[in-house]
Amino acid sequence: MAIEQLFEALPLHYVQHALTKYGAANLGLTLLVTLVVGILADYAWMLYIRSKMPPGPLPWPIVGNTFQLPDVKPWIYFEELSKKFNAPIITFWIGRNPTVWINDAWTASDLLEKRAGIYSSRPRMLVFAELGSGQNNLVNMITTTQAQRERWRVMRKVTHQGVGIQQVRKYRDFQNDESKIVAYDLLKTPEYYVEHFERYATSVVSIVGFGRRVSDAKDPIITEVIAFMHRAASLNVPGKTFPMLMETFPFLAKFPTEIAPWKGGLGRRGKSYRGHDFFYSLAEEAANNPGHEDCYSKFVFREAPKYNLNPQEISSLSGNLFGAGSDTSSSTLVTAVLAMRAFPDTLIPAWEELDRVVGSDRSPTFDDDENLPYMRALVKEVFRWRSVAIIGGQPHAPTQDDYYNGWLIPKQTWVQGNVWAIHHNEREFPDPDRFNPYRHMKDHPDWRPFPGEKGYMTFGWGRRVCSGQALAEQGTWLTVARLVWGFKISPALDAQGIPIPVDIFNYTDGLNMRPRPFKVDIKPRSEAIRQAMVHEGEQALADLAQYEGETKYRMSTFYKK
Repeated sequence: MAIEQLFEALPLHYVQHALTKYGAANLGLTLLVTLVVGILADYAWMLYIRSKMPPGPLPWPIVGNTFQLPDVKPWIYFEELSKKFNAPIITFWIGRNPTVWINDAWTASDLLEKRAGIYSSRPRMLVFAELGSGQNNLVNMITTTQAQRERWRVMRKVTHQGVGIQQVRKYRDFQNDESKIVAYDLLKTPEYYVEHFERYATSVVSIVGFGRRVSDAKDPIITEVIAFMHRAASLNVPGKTFPMLMETFPFLAKFPTEIAPWKGGLGRRGKSYRGHDFFYSLAEEAANNPGHEDCYSKFVFREAPKYNLNPQEISSLSGNLFGAGSDTSSSTLVTAVLAMRAFPDTLIPAWEELDRVVGSDRSPTFDDDENLPYMRALVKEVFRWRSVAIIGGQPHAPTQDDYYNGWLIPKQTWVQGNVWAIHHNEREFPDPDRFNPYRHMKDHPDWRPFPGEKGYMTFGWGRRVCSGQALAEQGTWLTVARLVWGFKISPALDAQGIPIPVDIFNYTDGLNMRPRPFKVDIKPRSEAIRQAMVHEGEQALADLAQYEGETKYRMSTFYKK
């Protein structure tokens, strides 16, 4: 029995009888003894379950291992625990709830891919899900019952209509044009490369979802939505401070949000929840726009009666496009620039290959992919070297008790893939912090076996793999190939002309991590290439003119009266 349920189970007449018979002092002692016995019984249960589960640090009563968490980047700590216990998976207790962290690629494949039928559900996520979009969002949906599984399949089917593997091939033309504009903008203001990447990534998903491109890097739809996504991503990182501390003490979530500052504004419903009504309104606005019949919002509203979609589901479906493609894609491109600056020798084979296959009169296209094996390997290494979704997205949960190597993984346990540890395992990736595209070329001595064909696990696993994977991979390959083809990334110089160093470990701390600001010098590789980028950029602007437009909504003012 949970500690918070202990006193609820005491009948009122028992308390009244004890108060009459023994007096207040004795009653207090009785209650204290009852509390201590309850805590000890609960702790005995924790230790019993712990003895059957994968190894891990000894939990304390009630709080588990919560306060052993580091202040930042817990995935590195879990990697160290895995090495300490010499186990591919470890158990770490968040309060009274055991969580299992997978720190090995082959184990992740065994559990989350090969046993996807068991591990396709979600655990209870109080902070990220229950106090947020709940079960209306495909990302959060628990699938332990037949009804839940059927609803999840409906939501996944509708999502794939927007960003599925086959569907995203239809987006290549405008994705290619938006990528050309990135190169064009870098010629003019290279110092704002982060803003250019954010504009590109947001514009692509905005065209997909709402039929409207984002032409200005200062457009609030970029700055506000990406800030919103950063906030959402932070709510999935285990922590010992509020609001994540509510996962350890869930009874604190029962307090009204208005009088509970530790909730950080979470838990407001309806119009007060930042996300639902805003994204629904964006989608509704696009659906009522007479142009661009193929945009995803029109499809969703057209199919809503068929699938009985409610407004919260429509909001989540449209909002997830930004989550799947804006912040993550732009962060990946920033990482690519950092890798190019820190490991310039890796660009020499890429330049030789691009000059041979593509030349200087045009930039790479999707059709060049099969003839650019090193370039393909370089992009794979970008995904591997510093994965954005560093813990593989939301946790999985088995729908039944499961055993792996003799260890128990109880039903509905929080199971998380530690992408950092997986991508930094010396067995598959010797000297893992070195950026080395040859790791992904099977005919090279640096190649090592890895589950699957991709060579990375950046986008998650099984039936819960990131819905935007195909769109992100497609756009990242093209844009990184165009960056490498078009530019030299050199050290920026300080006022004394001394090169400014970069730190390959200086990343943000959220679930979707990106490099903290760093300076580089970005210049075209040749005059012929510069002229080609100018010509292609101007043509791309003309091609994309059909998507110009503006929304009347701003997230920052949407809920203000």
